[in-house]
Amino acid sequence: MRKLLLVMLVVCAPAWAWAQRVDTTKSPRPIRKIELENVDIEPAARDGKGWLMLDKDIQLELEGAIHNLYNFKYDKAEKQFRSLRRRYPEHPLPYLLMGLSQWWKILPTNLQAKQYDKLLFAYMDTTVQKAQVLYDQDSKNYEACFFLSAAYGFDAHLNAERKNWTAATLSSRKALRYLDESKEANGLSPEFLFGQALFNYYAVWIAENYPLLRPVLLLFPKGNRALGLQQLRNVAANGFYTGIEAKYYLMRIMYTEENNLDGALPTARYLANNFPDNAYFQRFYALLCYHQGDMIECERVSREILDKINRGYPGYEGIGGRYATYFLGSIVQNSYKDITKAKDYFQRCVVFSESTGDVSSGFYLSANLNLGRMADDEKDTKAARRYFTTVADKAERKSPPYREAKLYLKTHKK
Repeated sequence: MRKLLLVMLVVCAPAWAWAQRVDTTKSPRPIRKIELENVDIEPAARDGKGWLMLDKDIQLELEGAIHNLYNFKYDKAEKQFRSLRRRYPEHPLPYLLMGLSQWWKILPTNLQAKQYDKLLFAYMDTTVQKAQVLYDQDSKNYEACFFLSAAYGFDAHLNAERKNWTAATLSSRKALRYLDESKEANGLSPEFLFGQALFNYYAVWIAENYPLLRPVLLLFPKGNRALGLQQLRNVAANGFYTGIEAKYYLMRIMYTEENNLDGALPTARYLANNFPDNAYFQRFYALLCYHQGDMIECERVSREILDKINRGYPGYEGIGGRYATYFLGSIVQNSYKDITKAKDYFQRCVVFSESTGDVSSGFYLSANLNLGRMADDEKDTKAARRYFTTVADKAERKSPPYREAKLYLKTHKK
């Protein structure tokens, strides 16, 4: 499990949630304490008139493009974003959307794909440049602050993934600065509430789960976990540009941080059903169905995932294949008692896992464990030893799979 990178405490939007390892080789410069209110504040100086991101006609125009983006129809979405850029070449909105499109090309690979990095960084840089001009003209332009905080947040997150700690630290500080400045627009639109919602939640979650970081958290404003979830639900229900991102975070938070599968499932079902060609949403939904015992739905979605991998759909690759083949192997083994098909699915899970380098994951180990048991049932000691040796080599010491594998190898010598 990945440990938290300290600097990611100050990144708005996506950079907070799935953080990285602490860089122990360098001490970051002191971060100035920034006062962030944890309640919604009605704007006193601006009403949002003239802000492109609040323009209902633009939102109506982009509704299909946003849907295409999250349904992995990147070409269609980007065509509309480029059309917006031609009409508003000096506004940061089209550049942020183009950058978001690159982000969702990277995300299904668990952020391992690097061929989109340059484009994402370039679009975020341009977003910053365009927004900085608006901000320099009027420091109370909270729309400009929103784009600055969002662009710096994406930049920081990806730099942290790539272990570019200095760049991640600088962008994180800037993201928090502009998030703080934009707080007065919270009452205008749920879009402005997104970053603050994540901050409120994760400031508390980090303190609870990483006690060694508590002294550092004193440098930051106090969070409010319950309020953060409430704000995130508000954004998920009412946000246009940030609504799907908020749903994505709610799903992840409910499953990963809150261990609330019942709470995560409705959002996962909504995302998978409304964006059926989104490889990430589909595999997450299949995962929740599997854990909740809905094997009929899990089987349906898993077969769809494999079909789309075979047909070359964008975003459908080895990671989704690893999920789908493991689920199907388990289902046909336990529900249909079809050992031959189960072996085939588990073997394919092993191949998918090795193709993506996920050889210490639960799916990989469980697939090998099941294959070892099946080989043992068939009195094929040679094959069983091969599978159990893999488990013993890859599993955590003293874990149940490790102990089972070691016991078999001890009692079944060559």
